[in-house]
Amino acid sequence: MLTGVIAGAVFTSPAVGSILAAIRAVAQAGTVGTLLIVKNYTGDRLNFGLAREQARAEGIPVEMVVIGDDSAFTVLKKAGRRGLCGTVLIHKVAGALAEAGAGLEEITDRVSEVAKAMGTLGVSLSSCSVPGSKPTFELSADEVELGLGIHGEAGVHRIKMATADEIVALMLDHMTSSSNVSHVPVRSGSSVVLMVNNLGGLSFLELGIIADAAVRSLEGRGVKIARALVGTFMSALDMPGISLTLLLVDEPLLKLIDAETTALAWPNVAKVSVTGRKRCRAAPAKPLEAPDSTAAGGAASKQMVLVLERVCATLLGLEERLNALDRAAGDGDCGTTHSCAARAIQGWLKEGPPPASPAQLLSKLALLLLEKMGGSSGALYGLFLTAAAQPLKAKTDLPAWSAAMDAGLEAMQKYGKAAPGDRTMLDSLWAAGQELQAWKSPGANLQILSKAVKSAEAAAEATRNMEAGAGRASYISSARLDQPDPGAVAAAAILRAILEVLQSQEA
Repeated sequence: MLTGVIAGAVFTSPAVGSILAAIRAVAQAGTVGTLLIVKNYTGDRLNFGLAREQARAEGIPVEMVVIGDDSAFTVLKKAGRRGLCGTVLIHKVAGALAEAGAGLEEITDRVSEVAKAMGTLGVSLSSCSVPGSKPTFELSADEVELGLGIHGEAGVHRIKMATADEIVALMLDHMTSSSNVSHVPVRSGSSVVLMVNNLGGLSFLELGIIADAAVRSLEGRGVKIARALVGTFMSALDMPGISLTLLLVDEPLLKLIDAETTALAWPNVAKVSVTGRKRCRAAPAKPLEAPDSTAAGGAASKQMVLVLERVCATLLGLEERLNALDRAAGDGDCGTTHSCAARAIQGWLKEGPPPASPAQLLSKLALLLLEKMGGSSGALYGLFLTAAAQPLKAKTDLPAWSAAMDAGLEAMQKYGKAAPGDRTMLDSLWAAGQELQAWKSPGANLQILSKAVKSAEAAAEATRNMEAGAGRASYISSARLDQPDPGAVAAAAILRAILEVLQSQEA
């Protein structure tokens, strides 16, 4: 790409002497000529122009192109369009032509034509931080600056905060409107290179969201995106904003954009069109389910509904308490997470009776919680229920339920890496599981479940005095952990809700 770069002070054109020194250095390296690629700002035009004239007086062949790709101004001012991120595409095209052996005059003419088929528009959430200076403009929390430059200067419009899709659509409307004298003549059927540029203060995540919105919006207009370049190409210090550049391309120009370069910051993108490429796949079909062994709506199914409804009501009632407990050791969302699970189950129950088969019921619940509950709790409950369902496929007697508890606990320990005594939800479930071992002996009854629930509640309370050995709480000083673990409290409450429904059914 570029052979040399001349740096000035922050947001200031380099001095004539510096520019001339660079031209001389390049000439002494044995080049046949030098092309100065200058962004359209008064100081740059003056200083680079003067350096060019002095170099030519010394007999050095020098040409200069001034790039103005700004699409912000609907009425063209005498100073012309500012040079923005599209200039980087000119660097790429000029460098590729030079590598291919094109002459100085040919490169100058070619990039001058390319520059006419290009436009850039920027948007930002605030100004940048110029060292030693105050912000160049101020925005309210609900405002966005549209059409700004790369030196911290204000834009042409101040708009209300909106979604990424809405802001991108507004930007593309402005850039391509024929009523805008600085527009890019992009219309349905056009082929473009899209450049999504970070102005310095955005994360990769935010940049990706904008890029996705731009691709979808352009394709919705019938525009073919030949290439999409996403990254930090021309920043304005730490400005939290982006610019979009559109360059109309044909195949010869695309080959220059695709040409290999050793420039480290140039993205290594696939040399195939973005439009027409499959960017997502449909989810595979769900596996076929075995028919429910018990008729839906029977006594077993009704009992399952009562149990689930009581569990949901219990978790919703505990939301604030669990959140309060979690604030001491985590991010304060344990109650919210469990409430999400409860509401998901309630919504599922409204769709129809659940499977009467315990194995199918637990498997369905596992999938529901994995999708709707979120967090590590969703994954752990999903693991527990998926594993617990397996022993219940063959039998549903009390020994099978004890085996289901064992299988669930084993899966949680295997993948969650927690053990009893680590101050997690496993403590409650493990204590209950030890009591339920009695179900494997003759004469087992519901009283064993009552003992299991009391053990689970005692274990949850005992976590108050444990040092966290796993989970998010393990990063917190044990001196600050003086409340029971919220996950353990929730697990014990779920078991208590199940017991209460079963006891009421027996009465």
